[in-house]
Amino acid sequence: MTLLLTSWPIWLSFLIIVVLPTVVAICGLLLIRRKIGIEFLAANNEVAGFKFAVVGVIYAVMLGFAVIVVWEKFHDAEAAAAQETSGVVAISRLAKGLGNETGKPVLQRLADYARDAIDIDWPAMAQGRGSTEVTETLSALYAAVLAVPVSDERQAAILGALLEQLDSITQARRTRLLLAAGTVPDMLWGVLLTGAGATLGYIFFFGAPSIRAQLMMSTILVVMVCMALFVVIEIEHPFTGPVSVEPVGLQIALTELSKLQ
Repeated sequence: MTLLLTSWPIWLSFLIIVVLPTVVAICGLLLIRRKIGIEFLAANNEVAGFKFAVVGVIYAVMLGFAVIVVWEKFHDAEAAAAQETSGVVAISRLAKGLGNETGKPVLQRLADYARDAIDIDWPAMAQGRGSTEVTETLSALYAAVLAVPVSDERQAAILGALLEQLDSITQARRTRLLLAAGTVPDMLWGVLLTGAGATLGYIFFFGAPSIRAQLMMSTILVVMVCMALFVVIEIEHPFTGPVSVEPVGLQIALTELSKLQ
C-alpha cells in the first residue's frame, strides 16, 4: 500500500495522507460535540489530559524513531548509488591502463551494465523489485574482467584493482535492491497506524469553552501527526515516486564511457 502511495504525485499523496484525515477528524469532533454537549466533554478534561500526555509522548517516540530510520535508509540508498558510480568510473579508468585491445571488452561490458542499470534496474526498483537481466549483465562484466591476461606485475595490480572495484559495484547494487523493497516492516506500520488512531482519537474526549480554539488545536495536532506519517511514506521506498534517488551519476559515467569506446 505504501509503495502505491509513494508512486502517486506528491500532491495526491498529501491530499490522502494529510488533508483527508484532518477533514474527517474535524468533522467527527464537530459531530461529537453537537451530539454529546460541551458539559459532558469538559468533565473529562483533567483525566483525559493526563492520559493524553502519556499516550502522546509514547507515540511521538515511536513516530520519531520511524522518521529517523527511513531517513537513514534513504541516505544509505544515496550512498549506494554514489558508490556504484564511483566503481564504474574507477573501472573505466583502470581499463584504459590495459591497452586498447585488452581493455576494450571490459569497457564494452561496463557500458552495458551502466546502461542496463539505468534503463532496467531503476524502473524495476520503482516497483520494489530487482532485475535478473541486469544480474546477467553484471556477470558478463565479471567474465570480461577475469579474462584479462596477467603477463607482468603491472597487469596483476590492475586486475586486482579491477576486481576490488567490481566487488564495490556488486555490494552497492545489492544494497539498493534491498532498500527498494521498503524500509519499514509491516509490524511497525501496524503499530504506527494504530498509535495514530489512538492518539488522534483523544481529541474527541476534550471540551474547550471556545469551539474555535478547540478546532484550531485539534487541527494542528492532526496535521502534525499526519505530516510525520507523510514523510515516512514518501521516503520509505528510496527509488519510487517524486522523492527518490535518481541514477544521475551513472548517466554521467555512461556518457564518459561512450567517449572512451
